[in-house]
This record gives sequence, structure tokens and C-alpha cells, in this order.
Amino acid sequence: MIRDERGMSGGPRRSFWLVAAILTMLWALPNAVWAEGGKNMNDSTYLNFGLGSLPLLSNAKTRSISAENPTGEVGGGAKEKPDATHPASRLGKGWKVRPCITLSKNSTTTLAEIAGPGTIRHIWMTVDPKAYRDCILRFFWDGEDTPSIEVPLGDFFANGHALRYNVNSLPVAVNPSGGFNCYWPMPFRKSCRVTIENQRWEDIAGFFYQISYELDELAENAAYFHAQWRRSVTDRAKPEHVILDSVKGEGHYVGTFLAWTQLANGWWGEGEIKFFIDGDKQYPTICGTGTEDYFGGAWGFQGTYSTAFLGYPLWRKEAGEVPKHGVYRWHVMDPVRFQKDLRVTIQALGWWPDAKFQPLSDDIASVAYWYQTEPHAAFPPLPSIEERWPR
Repeated sequence: MIRDERGMSGGPRRSFWLVAAILTMLWALPNAVWAEGGKNMNDSTYLNFGLGSLPLLSNAKTRSISAENPTGEVGGGAKEKPDATHPASRLGKGWKVRPCITLSKNSTTTLAEIAGPGTIRHIWMTVDPKAYRDCILRFFWDGEDTPSIEVPLGDFFANGHALRYNVNSLPVAVNPSGGFNCYWPMPFRKSCRVTIENQRWEDIAGFFYQISYELDELAENAAYFHAQWRRSVTDRAKPEHVILDSVKGEGHYVGTFLAWTQLANGWWGEGEIKFFIDGDKQYPTICGTGTEDYFGGAWGFQGTYSTAFLGYPLWRKEAGEVPKHGVYRWHVMDPVRFQKDLRVTIQALGWWPDAKFQPLSDDIASVAYWYQTEPHAAFPPLPSIEERWPR
């Protein structure tokens, strides 16, 4: 069994049955929803959720934005003209001339500006790992002043600690070598703006991206996608990391990613996750039973794994380094619904030699993913670049 930062446990036989199970689910689920008559499968909210909806026609228009077509306009791709020094100089216009851009130092680049209504369906990006914590992705829906998504680039794609490793899940996939993919549906009614800020002291060349979307009317009850990054060093007096707080409105929580740095020896995952829903104060409505339990594992993990909705793809234990972990859970099949407010926390607990729980002072960074009605509550200030660097 492989147990390093790129390790995936299980062999070809396990992978075959995993793929078969996912394909079965993708085929069956949309047809089950359709058969129940609960939703119109022609709505863009449900279009192409799985294989079962692929035969259904739609009035949606497919578009895509990249460095080769930065506006996504019809017939707008591959128009860059190569100069004499370019690898495409002998081929001319219409070939591979502008596949990527450079992210200028200490500046923000607008990647996409789209008039709605529509839905982002797929995002692909790749860049040098030095951008993973030092560049910030932001998404703005319908002309809002503050972003609904504000997350360091790597962490948004479940690559924490500024490290590159593979993730094999349904809404997020990271493929060799550093190909970031996101399939979270992101609807917007009036407009969408996507930016990336390079906070480094140097330019970052070779940033490749593709944002694929469709233009179509939205279902009336389609909510907006949100994602927020936080980091804390837990206090042994109350070893609790806040994943999400002060969410107001109606929506559902759909995912957690943690980049966990151990600052003590031994087992680190005895703490519980807690969801405080719709007015919960001291005690939560949903309470987990252990860190590895929440992420779909058991008994201290013992090895890495990456599945459709649950994963522990990173266990880094190099000589001279503090141990680092990366874990995710996507609540695709079990979203956590809320009508008024939501708070999410996780505890950091280990063991003392006398078999009592040890409060841990660990370094935890998190991304919370959720859908909700707008307007959203203000996000906490994003930590500075120095405060985001991994140990």
C-alpha cells in the first residue's frame, strides 16, 4: 500500500468497481429525478448532471473562455497572430499562439466577464505550484461588490499546503501533473466575473485556464455557489477550528476541504465536526464522531484514498518536516440544508499516554463550499500572503 503525498491505496480491481459504481449512479440518478416528475430535466440546473440526461435536448448555448478566446464570443477563438519568434510563426494565425498568460506581480487579472443568465459547468487550470497559496481566486455573481468565492488557487481544488497531488473525486479532480478540474455548477442570473490575484513579488508565467459555461434560463430556486478559506492554529484551551461562521440566508452546505499540519506526535484526528444549524447555540444539530469518520475513513486512516465524495489524498511525512494531511468530503448526495443560518467547526484532539484526549495545537486551513441565496454575509478578511504560507 502506497502512503506518500501522491499515494492512492487500492489496486486495479478496486478502481474498476469504483468507476462502475460511479457510472451506475450517474446514469440512474437523473432518470430517477425525471421519473419522479419533481424537476424539469430541461432546466439548466439539471442539464448534464449525469449520463441519463445526455439524450435530452436543450436551448442552452455552450461557450468557453480561455487565453485563446478571452471573451468567449462566438467565433472569437484562435485569433492571435504569431510574431517571427513564436513557435507558430510558420503556421500563422488560427493555430496555437496564445494558450496561456502571465500573471503580473502584485496585480489582479480578470479571467472572465460573462453576461447571464447562465451556469459555469467546468473549470480547468494549471500553473506552477508557487501560485497555489500566493494567488487568490475570486468569483462575483450579479454585480456584487464582495466575492462569493475567495480562496487560494490550490486549496480551491483540494491541493493544500502549496503541494501538488492527485485528487480523484466527482466535483474536483486533480490529474497529472497539476491539472486542476472543477465541476461544481455555478449559476448566475445577471453576470459573472472571475479574477485571480497574484500577490507574489514576481510575475508567474504559464498560467493556463479554460472556463466552460452555458447560457440559459435558470430554475427559480437555483442558489449561488460560495467558497471560503480560513486558517487557524488551534488553542489547547479550546482546540477548535472554525470552518464556516455567520452564514445568513437559505441554502445547503456541500463540501469541506482541510489542509491539516500536525504540530505534535501521534494521532491527530480524534476531534468531531459540528454543524450548528438555524439557531443552534451551545450544542449542534449534526455532530460527527471523529475526524477520519467524517471523511469516510475509520480507525486512524492507515493509508490514503481518493473516491467520488470522500478522500484522504495527502499524507506527507518527510524527514525534517512536520506531517501534513489533506482531506475532503463532498456533500453531493447528502447536502446539509439550512433555512436561516449555519456555523461549522472541527476539533483537534489526540491522545495522552493515560488514554485521555489530548487537546492539540495544530495548524488547520480549510475551504467550505456551499450554495445559498444572496446577499451573503461579509467574509472575514483574507490572511496576508505571509500568513498563508505553509510550514
